[in-house]
Amino acid sequence: MPQQKDIVKIAIQMPGAYPQLIQLDQKKPLSAVIKEVCPDNYALQYADGVQTYITESNRLDIKNGCILRLTKAPVSLHRPRSQPRYSFTSFFSHSSSLCLSLHRWPGRCAEDLYKGIQSSDSGVRCDSLKELASVSTDVTFAQEFISRDGHLLLVKIVEDSNESNAIMTHTLTGFMELMDHGIVSWENLSCVFIKKQVSLDILESMVLSSHSLFLQVKQEVTMERLIAHLQVTNPQIQTKAMALLMALLQTAGDSDRQDMFAFLNKKNLRQYIYKNIIHSSGSVQDKMAHYLYVLQSVTLNQLEPRMRTPLDSYNQEQRDVLHGLRQAAFETESENSLSHERRRSLCAKEFKKLGFSNNSNPGQDLVRTPPGLLALDTMFYFASRYPDAYSRFVLENSSREDKHECPFARSSIQLTLVLCEILRIGEPPSETRSDYHPIFFSQDRLMEELFCVCIQLLNKTWKEMRATQEDFDKVMQVVREQITRTLSSKPTSLELFKNKVNALNYSEILKLRQTERLHQEETLAPPVLELKERLKPELLELIRQQRLNRLCQGTMFRKISNRRRQDKLWYCRLSPNHKMLHYGDVEEDTDNPPIETLQEKIPVADIKGLLTGKDCPHMKENKGKQNKEVLDLAFSITYDVEEDSLNFIAPSRTDFCLWTDGLSVLLGREMSSESMRSELEILLSMEIKLRLLDLENVPIPDCAPVIPKLPSNYNFCYDFSQTEQ
Repeated sequence: MPQQKDIVKIAIQMPGAYPQLIQLDQKKPLSAVIKEVCPDNYALQYADGVQTYITESNRLDIKNGCILRLTKAPVSLHRPRSQPRYSFTSFFSHSSSLCLSLHRWPGRCAEDLYKGIQSSDSGVRCDSLKELASVSTDVTFAQEFISRDGHLLLVKIVEDSNESNAIMTHTLTGFMELMDHGIVSWENLSCVFIKKQVSLDILESMVLSSHSLFLQVKQEVTMERLIAHLQVTNPQIQTKAMALLMALLQTAGDSDRQDMFAFLNKKNLRQYIYKNIIHSSGSVQDKMAHYLYVLQSVTLNQLEPRMRTPLDSYNQEQRDVLHGLRQAAFETESENSLSHERRRSLCAKEFKKLGFSNNSNPGQDLVRTPPGLLALDTMFYFASRYPDAYSRFVLENSSREDKHECPFARSSIQLTLVLCEILRIGEPPSETRSDYHPIFFSQDRLMEELFCVCIQLLNKTWKEMRATQEDFDKVMQVVREQITRTLSSKPTSLELFKNKVNALNYSEILKLRQTERLHQEETLAPPVLELKERLKPELLELIRQQRLNRLCQGTMFRKISNRRRQDKLWYCRLSPNHKMLHYGDVEEDTDNPPIETLQEKIPVADIKGLLTGKDCPHMKENKGKQNKEVLDLAFSITYDVEEDSLNFIAPSRTDFCLWTDGLSVLLGREMSSESMRSELEILLSMEIKLRLLDLENVPIPDCAPVIPKLPSNYNFCYDFSQTEQ
């Protein structure tokens, strides 16, 4: 008796038959399991998802509830095109065993395709390569094919370049699928293969696999060719070219990356992406959005060395930049005529007005990393690019009281750090993110330009908050929120960002915070949750009535035959007394036919069950042929007439939800569709807001207030029963 832990409850399906429930003993050989189910030569394969074949090596991955199917080995392809295909019977008559276990028949399939690819008949070669591209996704087959050096056959086809476009397409697709399993190394490919390569996907995988292949691909695929691919109008080619470009940029060393960026800047790639991809007529696809994010991340990460480098007080160039900031803000006409001590005292005083904490040695403020030297760069950029705004900032705060002045240097250092965190400078690109900023592609120096806008925003917010030195951290939190909220709206230009971020002043931030806080409190407060629970039954009854009314109106459905022809229509509706379900065939132009014209009917009392998706009889009959969209719209009702069923395919997801909910109500069951949950949430939200209108700005306690004791007498009450004289 096998132990319970070795038993897996699964379903095995023969072609054109219902799945058969069995208990799979993991200790029993696969060949024995297959013999018990069928008398012929079959292999086991997953029925859903990636249809991987079951082998002795991966059989332990089978879980309870899995559906497996029995499949025969494919026909032999190493035959002249004029000859008829082998039948399954004749094919398996050559098999010496009574039942072909899975770890053997992928080998037969691999052998057939290996011979078919070498056929002298171009049609057979094309068919073989086409099937290879399909079955190479299975790792068991891939191992068998590669063990016969089948991948080298594909390499030779590419190197010779004598085949038709169709054959080359199937060859490259199959090769990519085989290499994705990681069974053989990319390092084994020759220079000739790389030179003859036309698949951008394969080149990308080669670049990411090793540095030596990166160097070869970089030599063979010039940046000029890549940019030419980016400038085509085909979005798929653009995306693949961008993927290869990102692979090259991420794999390159610092020196090579700098050279590549210099070339891309010379070719105005950023401007081209901004005009022809981001602002193209169609929306940016997910893959392209990811690569745009990667380009943004890799470009901004060029600032990381400056961000990680502290200021060196002994570096004359850096000291000159510091003094340049001071001299740009204050007029120093006769500084050279002053004594050393007098000049030192004047410099310390001016550095203090600039907002440095250590005014005698301001370089100490820039020792912390991050932001390091990047903060000095942004300050100097602002002072040199916008001298009037810089002078106005410094002089305006110099004239305020000490406690109310906004320190330029301290604010700039902290703001630079905030921008580094928001733009994720120093973080490697994520493999899943796609939240690029369109504004990045509209500016050559995004970090510096954002700083110039935001440092003026900081000064404006400081005044709006009437802040003092003790409020510095609070001001920075508000400024961070202003920047983050504005960037989340995806502004497409610096001017648009500037307008939006300045419109989002301190009072607006307070309003947004209050709205979000009230919303959260109303959602989580226990009295509100209790009120929601009390309102639910009434609102659910309202939804039930709406569903039944919708069934009474009826819906037109399409009949889908085995050949998927959608040429017949039928109509179904519920009788006004909710006792009969009427249905019948109608014409295309019929709109809401009278209930008398529908010839067929089913008593609601006879309906026994409601089935959806894969459980529907008409989905089981065509198993493997239905796409997910049709499965999501399919439902059936079973009724007490020889276990018959009425099968539906809803015209839309909304109709599917309405009908399944309505039928559930008729059967006395709970409604469970996503549409019902969404509508219930909307109705609850609206009802709660109406009920709480009188409590606006009144805090809702977590617990109900204590009810006071009854008074000892009621002498304070006025008696209206006595008529006044």
